[in-house]
Amino acid sequence: MVPVVVIRPEPGNAATVAAARALGLDARAFPLFEMASVPWSVPDPAPYRALLAGSANVFRLGGTGLAALTGLPVHAVGAVTAEAAQQAGFAIAAIGEGGLQPMAAALPPGRYLRLAGEKRVPLALPEGVVVEDVEVYAAAGLPLPPQLAELLARPAVILLHSGEAAAHFAAESARLGVQRDRISLACLAPRIGVMAGEGWQHIEIAEQRTDHAVLALAVQMCEKVSPEGH
Repeated sequence: MVPVVVIRPEPGNAATVAAARALGLDARAFPLFEMASVPWSVPDPAPYRALLAGSANVFRLGGTGLAALTGLPVHAVGAVTAEAAQQAGFAIAAIGEGGLQPMAAALPPGRYLRLAGEKRVPLALPEGVVVEDVEVYAAAGLPLPPQLAELLARPAVILLHSGEAAAHFAAESARLGVQRDRISLACLAPRIGVMAGEGWQHIEIAEQRTDHAVLALAVQMCEKVSPEGH
């Protein structure tokens, strides 16, 4: 069976690997990022209508400053982010799927505060909506370990959950001379496939921006990718 490599950071890595193995995939955990808090100044919550959060890392890594903002309801992307917000003492205004953009496009007029990581996707906002960003965490890319480089000497499917992960994996693969035409990429969104570059055996995009959808895509890809590379 072709191995499925999960490179997203923890704790999402372990969750994805477990879900992949439940589907019968030969999932391997190789986190290529470490998430860490960064110092940030807590803004006055008074001008804001709500808080926007696209990742549970906001609440896992935001630190003690979050307590000053719990009066703001949260628009969260995904159930995992919403659960992390609730555990941090926030009320949930809405739970969306497919990234922050669809949720932002439906916001009523007002000022909103987005707590986010160092890397974030620009938002196209409707008229009357203002979003101000505060960075509360950052992801540090890690070197591709020798065990993974050895694994990638044969065909494999890589799960990519972000554009930054795609770019980092591509750069590390180039550094170590990984043959791209043996490696297939299962991407959460079109932007991710673009940031991975060209030359891979297959680049396919999940039908929805959910972990479940990218795992379903991986199942399909494993059925047509030969372990021998042909």
